Amino acid sequence: MKQENKGTRVKYAVCIGIEVLIAFLVIWSKGFFAHSAAVNIQILSDAFFVSGILMTLFAGMLYVSGEGALIGIGFVLRNMVLYFIPMGRTKHERYADYRARKMSEIKGQGDRCILITGLIFLSVGIVFTAIWYFAFYQQ
Repeated sequence: MKQENKGTRVKYAVCIGIEVLIAFLVIWSKGFFAHSAAVNIQILSDAFFVSGILMTLFAGMLYVSGEGALIGIGFVLRNMVLYFIPMGRTKHERYADYRARKMSEIKGQGDRCILITGLIFLSVGIVFTAIWYFAFYQQ
């Protein structure tokens, strides 16, 4: 039980680290310390929103891929590559066989750390946007 808990902590730490890095890059690209308080809150809002939405969308793509929605694209690309390889047509298989093989390879991912941390950062970005709107924009 302790080993599984440690692995979960590491996954969350990696996700948070990636999101903090994305937020730092956004803050660095906009020049955080060179502006007024209103602009700094906008920059924080942008940083947290961008990192949160990227991770949330990445979690969505992992979910869609895990459900098998992108198998058809992989089948077409594989057959295009095999068409140009000598003797590649001998490796051709039907789509039903290809889909069955790929669906058996897909493991059930129970990890929700990417989605949860992405939604947390996204909500912090929305809170910063609300603070900026109610404190500075309505003046």
